[in-house]
Amino acid sequence: MDHLAPELTIGFLTFNLSTVLMLVITAIIVFLIAFIATRNLKLKPTGMQNFMEWVMDFVKGIIKNNMDWKTGGRFHILGITLIMFIAVANLLGLPFSGIVYNGELWWKSPTADPTVTLTLASMVTVLATYYGIKMRGTKHYFGTFVQPMSFLLPLKIIEEFANTLTLGLRLYGNIYAGEILLALIAGIAGTGFLGFLGGLIPGMAWIGFSIFIGFIQAFIFTMLTMVYLSHKVSADH
Repeated sequence: MDHLAPELTIGFLTFNLSTVLMLVITAIIVFLIAFIATRNLKLKPTGMQNFMEWVMDFVKGIIKNNMDWKTGGRFHILGITLIMFIAVANLLGLPFSGIVYNGELWWKSPTADPTVTLTLASMVTVLATYYGIKMRGTKHYFGTFVQPMSFLLPLKIIEEFANTLTLGLRLYGNIYAGEILLALIAGIAGTGFLGFLGGLIPGMAWIGFSIFIGFIQAFIFTMLTMVYLSHKVSADH
């Protein structure tokens, strides 16, 4: 598992080419799913359109469980994008997990990189802050940091950072651990015939479990995003 990451340095910035490649592939897959599902819309949905409408209704349910639809409806597209992008990203490393070329790991789930998950979490925090100020006003937003008592201000600031860290690291930890274990099982299966027999069933079982975890983590990230947004923009918070 000690493989190097393919890197490209431009000035003071260093890019992990594997992560960049997998993010691009994820974005292309999500775009193709959305394009195919909506290119020939019908009154009675079938096939991919039916799937897309189910995703839309599912995300709508998440939003309505956390805030009123009049307020939360503007986040519907955000929720759909997040749940589809993260689900695809979580599962992308499973089919060809651990492809190595010249000692460099090129194929993995992009969400197995903490940079990606923490960036997504930071994006959620920035969006929640922006909409909190936009919809509730600057005075109200910053006033929540000193309510009900002003001495709680340091704790509220710590809470903001903690929410961002836990949101990102939860996703990263689950996906990274799953791919590590899958690579270990694949290593056992590659030791010979007996190893193959010993690793076949655990490997298939773990792939099935990883698929389940991938969808669950996409749901959890999207749900917590709506929870954080609700806390910032809803009048009853």
